[in-house]
Amino acid sequence: MEEKIKEAARILAESKHIVAFTGAGMSAESGIPPFRGEGGIWNKYDPASLDIEYYYRYTQQSWSIIREVFYKYFSSSVVKPNPGHEILAKWEKEGRLDCVITQNIDDLHKVAGSSTVYEFHGNMSRFVCSKCGAKFPAQSLKLTEKPPVCPDCGGLLKPDFIFFGEGIPLDAYNGSVEAAQKCDAFVIIGTSGQVSPANMIPSIAKQHGAKIIEINMEPSTYTKHISDIFIQGKAGEVLPKIDEEIKDKR
Repeated sequence: MEEKIKEAARILAESKHIVAFTGAGMSAESGIPPFRGEGGIWNKYDPASLDIEYYYRYTQQSWSIIREVFYKYFSSSVVKPNPGHEILAKWEKEGRLDCVITQNIDDLHKVAGSSTVYEFHGNMSRFVCSKCGAKFPAQSLKLTEKPPVCPDCGGLLKPDFIFFGEGIPLDAYNGSVEAAQKCDAFVIIGTSGQVSPANMIPSIAKQHGAKIIEINMEPSTYTKHISDIFIQGKAGEVLPKIDEEIKDKR
């Protein structure tokens, strides 16, 4: 593992454009349970509750689950960025990392200090009005047992993350593809590669010549097919070690 960390550090130290691609494993290190797999949220709740048509048709039932899962279990007042988030933010400040592409909706990258974050699946820290399109920070709203309504027009608010049945935000998709095409090093962190279309982004980077560094607790769909280096472990432990190696190479 030490040799892999040194090789990853060498690649990153020599790279001019680095992109990080994060998934549920990154958030799990901050105490947020994954949606799928053992201990996943969908083992306890019906995924249909996050279908956009269900939300509009059975708003109260859907909102009750959303409020419990997203705004009680892992709100920003409960969970905090881990050392992995902090290293990525540090690399961006140093001019080493171009951006983070994340499948997570918890806002932890921005809380940690990352500024260029392509939120592939949206962000739970905002709400958007289904009627007038206005957006509001979640912290500015009183999230009671009743479904939230727009302070401006009275329309139904929905969390500004992607429900089943909704498309990926174009700005996030286009920005992610452009970053993947441009980078010379692409770091996959905490994702199994099973969720489409986000799972196509690493392959785009590979096709355009980027070196792929993967940090995961278990091998993923990327490990044998596109990853140049696979480091098995937690991002919060591996990324600081890589950072120390990069410092030594200056």
